Amino acid sequence: METPTPPAGAPVSPKNPGLKRDIGLIGLIWTSEGSIIGSGWLFGALFAAQAAGTAALISWGIGAVAIIILAFVHAELGAMYPVAGGTARFPHYAFGSAAGASFGWFSWLQAVTVAPIEVMASLNYLSVHAPWVQTGKNHLTPAGYGIAVAFMAFFVVVNYFGIRILAHTNSAATWWKVGVPVFTLLVLAFTHFHASNFGVGGFSPFGTRGVLSAVSTSGIIFALLGFEQADQLAGESRNPAKDIPRSVIGSILIGALAYVALQVVFIAALPHSAFAHGWANLAFTAKAGPFAGLATTVGLGWLATLLYIDAVISPSGTGLIYTTATSRVSYGLSRNGYVPAVFERTTKRGVPWFGLLFAFIIGLIVFLPFPTWQKLVGFVTSASVLMYAGAPLAFGCLRKQDRDRPRPYRLPGGWFWSPVAFVVANLIIYWSGWDTLWRLGLAIVLGYLLLGASALFKLNPKVPHMDWKNAQWLPVYLIGMGVISWQGGFCSTGPASTQTCGATANIPLWWDIAVVAAFSLVIYFWAHLVRLPDEETQEYIGSVEVVPTE
Repeated sequence: METPTPPAGAPVSPKNPGLKRDIGLIGLIWTSEGSIIGSGWLFGALFAAQAAGTAALISWGIGAVAIIILAFVHAELGAMYPVAGGTARFPHYAFGSAAGASFGWFSWLQAVTVAPIEVMASLNYLSVHAPWVQTGKNHLTPAGYGIAVAFMAFFVVVNYFGIRILAHTNSAATWWKVGVPVFTLLVLAFTHFHASNFGVGGFSPFGTRGVLSAVSTSGIIFALLGFEQADQLAGESRNPAKDIPRSVIGSILIGALAYVALQVVFIAALPHSAFAHGWANLAFTAKAGPFAGLATTVGLGWLATLLYIDAVISPSGTGLIYTTATSRVSYGLSRNGYVPAVFERTTKRGVPWFGLLFAFIIGLIVFLPFPTWQKLVGFVTSASVLMYAGAPLAFGCLRKQDRDRPRPYRLPGGWFWSPVAFVVANLIIYWSGWDTLWRLGLAIVLGYLLLGASALFKLNPKVPHMDWKNAQWLPVYLIGMGVISWQGGFCSTGPASTQTCGATANIPLWWDIAVVAAFSLVIYFWAHLVRLPDEETQEYIGSVEVVPTE
């Protein structure tokens, strides 16, 4: 049957009408806030307190400032290039395919590890009622690993058959995810608040190193990640010039305020007996689920029950979403020719089934080298910030390569904040500790082997020309950060001098921060010098819809 030809003069629907700009400020803030408030709130307060004591409040402040600096850079780029997956595409525009493939892989690494960490969050809480799922050190038992496999399989099955249902229930899940921690905060603040708990053993019992280590390894940065969700929806914002920066920064400020308040009430609600063995060994009922255990200890059993329910619902919702995201990132990498074409295979419903299956397999492997929630946090934080680090690098370049494009939002003093944001990103990565970064380095090498094999065996007919010259700084950057971490004094669980993570502690505290900063600036300006020529950048960018500045 032939498609009838529309009569002359009749309006013809475009084949690709583009994105509809229907999302307002509140919608953008809510999108990011739903990502910021996740499993981090279930454990962040305990691990931060164990790492830094009362000074954990300073750690939250440092984390919030660091993320805000990164977010400002993303705000300009997100409003300027309202494209999906911008965190991977900004470096692609500035430095070409080699950098684009690398940061695309970093983006996939970040996404694929979130679902396992959400499963670990649930199992840590459930181990109170099912102690057979974990050992005394919070490591998975064989039975626990089996349940973890079941969780991951559930994420895949729902994505395969019921992604439309998941989309319809996302709003309700977000209300739940935000409502439960706020309710918990209010209950503890009004029923159990002991001001004398603050400063027990000194304000900062583990010194500066404890405060800085807590930023990366205790779930602080991990908890604040997610601001880029508003950035990713820039193409659907009614007023990106105003709403993108407001929603990106606003969501972080709201999230940071909530997390600091949770840290305050957590410390204040602790019974005095919890400090018997010091901050590093805080002890109370059902420690596997910090807030639930605390609620049980202070006689709020009904609140503990609510938190155990939340410990399944909230992480599961996030795991489902990130399983979706992982398969879409691998689909996009395949579309660009970086990974085998099989990742583009979809079901009749349009679901990239091979990407889902591959994410499932890798998720199960992730459980093995990172057997605890806190270990996974360091890895995810490092991978996430490594992904975000591409934006500051691209920022200064694109201001020159694409100088004539309208900027709906222009970051004041961008020439200053861009290199500062890159330094901040690398400090967060460094504070994650050598025992985390060598694993991340191994994952990066495996990724390059996959990308290389795809090109060598022609597993994707769309293999692009690799702009190695314009990404010559990248291997030096990755190896250099690894060497500095190895010679530095941070482990994922504390100072290298008291741990066996492999870090040598040859670079003293403060000097190591100076070394990371100096190295970051060298890489930043080196990358700026070897950026793509302007005309090649324009070819990579193509046609990007931008709403003119009002």
